Amino acid sequence: QVQLVESGGGLVQAGGSLRLSCAASGSIFSINNMGWYRQAPGKQRELVAAITSGGSTNYADSVKGRFTISRDNAKNTVYLQMNSLKPEDTAVYYCNANIRAKTGWSNNYWGQGTQVTVSS
Repeated sequence: QVQLVESGGGLVQAGGSLRLSCAASGSIFSINNMGWYRQAPGKQRELVAAITSGGSTNYADSVKGRFTISRDNAKNTVYLQMNSLKPEDTAVYYCNANIRAKTGWSNNYWGQGTQVTVSS
């Protein structure tokens, strides 16, 4: 069984910072791409940032220059450092990872989501 557990969400004023963490655990053989998505009320879930196992990154245009994704492969953990937060960043943030289990099967896993609220 593989699971992703997120932490670090909360309430912050505009211009502030938050750091999200997502740790994968269970019967893991390897982790490929990891990423963060978000979903605001009434909107579709969207990709915020992604990182490959080799460290290549990709960002949504709306967060470029403000958010930084990173990962610690030894800890099976991905992070999202969010700076200069804006009210429009308010959403539930979900961690996503493509994981190959020790059984040999690969699957796409999601975290439970963590609320980020930015007040103006």
